[in-house]
Amino acid sequence: MTGSAETPPTGPHRVAVLVRDGVMPLELGLVHQMFGSAEAGGRRLYEVVTCALRPGPVRTDADFPVLVERGPEALDGAGTVVVPASHAADAVESAVESAVENAVENAAGGPAGAGHGEPSAALRAALGRVRPGARVASVCTGAFVLAAVGLLDGRRATTHWKSAELFRRRFPAVRLQPDVLYTEDRGVLTSAGEAAGIDLCLHMIRADHGAAVANDVARRTVVPPHRDGGQAQYVSRPVAEPELTSTGRSRAWALAHLDRPIALRELAAQESMSVRTFSRRFREETGVTPLRWLTRQRIERARHLLEETDRSVDRVAADAGFGTAASLRQHMQAALGVSPTAYRGTFRGPGQLPAGAAA
Repeated sequence: MTGSAETPPTGPHRVAVLVRDGVMPLELGLVHQMFGSAEAGGRRLYEVVTCALRPGPVRTDADFPVLVERGPEALDGAGTVVVPASHAADAVESAVESAVENAVENAAGGPAGAGHGEPSAALRAALGRVRPGARVASVCTGAFVLAAVGLLDGRRATTHWKSAELFRRRFPAVRLQPDVLYTEDRGVLTSAGEAAGIDLCLHMIRADHGAAVANDVARRTVVPPHRDGGQAQYVSRPVAEPELTSTGRSRAWALAHLDRPIALRELAAQESMSVRTFSRRFREETGVTPLRWLTRQRIERARHLLEETDRSVDRVAADAGFGTAASLRQHMQAALGVSPTAYRGTFRGPGQLPAGAAA
C-alpha cells in the first residue's frame, strides 16, 4: 500500500486528505495551502481533495463544521493520502491516565473498549482503498491511526511530544522518534505537532520536485523552507532564569562560516560561555548537540548547492565545510542514503548535471 510518490505524466499528483470528526482546521488547511500552491511553469503540480468516512458535515475542534462532499472513494487512485489529527479522537491528557486510554481507543475511529486502538471497520475499509505504492502521511496524533492499522510496524515514526509516551506503550512495534519534526520510512511519513505538518508537506514537495519548488511554496506561505532541530525545543520546560543566555548568536555565526572548520570552543566564545555550559544550553534549545546541528547545516548547504548551482562536488564539499568530496559523500550517505552525484541527478535531472560530472 505504500511506496515513493510519483507525479503521473497525464496530470497533477492527487493528494487525498482523510478527515474525521474533531479535525483541526489548521491541519486541514495547511495541507491544501502547501500542496495547492506548488507550481512549475504555471502548471499546478498537485490536486488536493478532502474526503471523510461518509460525505456530509464533519465537526472540527473549532466552533464551525466543514462540509465534506466526498466519501472514501476519493482515496482510490490517490498518489498521497494524508491523515490529519482529530481533537475529539486523538487529544490526550497525560495527567489523567483514564482519559488518555479512552481518547486513544477512539483515535482509530472505534468505540472505547473495542480493543487497544483497534480501528473501526469503516476506517480500516477506507484505508484499504489506498492503492499499492501510494504515499501515506499523518499530521500530529494522526500517527495513532496509521499505527493502529499496522502501517507503522517496524517503521520510524513520530507524533506530538505530549502523546509520545502513550504512543510508545500502545505501539511497541513502531520505532518512535519523539524528538524530530517529521519522519519518512519506506513511503510512510509522520509529523509532530500541527505546525510540523508544514515541514512535512514541504519535505514531500521537495522530494517530488526539488528545493526550488519547495522554497517557492515556503515563500508564498511565509514560512521557513526548513526548520532546524526537532520538536524537543518545543517541549514544555521550567521557566528559565533571566540570566540564562540564548545560543542563537552562535548559530547565526556558524551559518555565516560554514565553509571553514568550526571548533566547539569558537561557538562557545560567541556566547561568552564555557564549552561545557554552551553544550548543555545548546542541546536544551535545539534538541541536538552542537556537532550534530553543525553537520545538519553543512548537509543542508550541500543539498542547496547541489540542486541550485553547477559547482563541482569538490567545490560543494569545500563550500559546505566538509573539506573533501570523500567526506561529503560519507556524510550524505549516512544522512540521506545517496551520494552527492546521485542526489544531484535526482533533484536536477541527468540533463542538468554540470560539465564533467559523473552520471
